[in-house]
Amino acid sequence: MLKIKNASLATDIGPTRPNNEDRVAKIAPDTFIVADGMGGHVAGEVASTAVIDMAEAVLRDEASLGVSEISLKKIITGANEKILEHVSNHPEYKGMGTTATLFHEEGGKGYFAHVGDTRLYVLRGGELRQVTRDHSYVNDLVEKGKITAEEARVHPQRNVLMRAVGVDENLIVDTGTFDVAEGDTIALMSDGVHSVVTDEEIARIIGDRAVENRAQALVDAALKNDSHDNISAIVIDY
Repeated sequence: MLKIKNASLATDIGPTRPNNEDRVAKIAPDTFIVADGMGGHVAGEVASTAVIDMAEAVLRDEASLGVSEISLKKIITGANEKILEHVSNHPEYKGMGTTATLFHEEGGKGYFAHVGDTRLYVLRGGELRQVTRDHSYVNDLVEKGKITAEEARVHPQRNVLMRAVGVDENLIVDTGTFDVAEGDTIALMSDGVHSVVTDEEIARIIGDRAVENRAQALVDAALKNDSHDNISAIVIDY
């Protein structure tokens, strides 16, 4: 496992939402999570918290086995089952769900599991790369060449998800691995950040190692750019 030089986590309710449905967490052994709940009232909070609770349970039980993309996927599928069960017992919560992006580094490999439009980035040598793919309606349009990335930012259906935790029994979870090297910076964030902060600005902020709490700097940038969502970020330096 590479040495973490600095890790910061930040979340903010944002200027317009009545409550914060986002959850950010660092869970031993150094597994990082951003989950963006949906459903309004307390429902979104229940869904995003279910991901954190499941991560704590799975990683505690499997600590001696090490963390891989398989265990990260198990966290998401387990949370999916818990949320569906909760909705079955409480029909008033129907429609609630959450995104989830999980990251863990082990032996120079970055493992991730992902559903929704929270994102995982890696910054290396000043170059920012988005690791995860957004499971959103507008991203599908962008990939098909029907709209541009700039048009997607202001599209009226930009918040429509094609995949979320707690909505479908047959949930498809994206997983994968990539190399992580000394000097890399990893960032996870909710769409409350990346919908209003450009990739160029994200790269500048997370690349500024003179700023210790760059997760808060991302949140502050989103607030400055008039984000109307809950806002969450995690930044990790190796």
